[in-house]
Amino acid sequence: MEKITIRHAEKRDAAAIQAVYACPNAYTGTLQLPWPSTDKWESRLAATSNHISRYVAEIEGEIIGELGFEVYEQPRRRHVASFGMGVKDSYQGRGVGSALINAMLELTDKWMNIKRIELTVYTDNHAAIGLYKKFGFVIEGESKDFAFRNGEFVSVYHMARIK
Repeated sequence: MEKITIRHAEKRDAAAIQAVYACPNAYTGTLQLPWPSTDKWESRLAATSNHISRYVAEIEGEIIGELGFEVYEQPRRRHVASFGMGVKDSYQGRGVGSALINAMLELTDKWMNIKRIELTVYTDNHAAIGLYKKFGFVIEGESKDFAFRNGEFVSVYHMARIK
């Protein structure tokens, strides 16, 4: 298996991140829309914030995945973060998601004092649900008709990991 490198996303990565979310599985499994624009990703990467971080996964210099997480700014929820990620279709099932989540947990557990990490995942995204469970995330609830995808409403699970 190829070595996966995780690093902080840079402005110059916008086109490569756009290519991740242009993959059908990546935009179908997230709240992203098809045909993402590079300009949108350039704007996201240019906007600096102390509470939002973005990381990319690379193999031999090719960006194959992205993970963004946000620490809540509300004073009573500063111990909580949420995240979302996407992996290029051709690299799914090859450890990229695990590498991204491992890096995030290293940071949140050992450096940021984050106690709770939350996410939403489509109820039919069995691979992602299995991945999250592997890292200690549990299903806490379900929202029916949460999002509109490919011509129909779909439900999500709310999952969380408490350290």
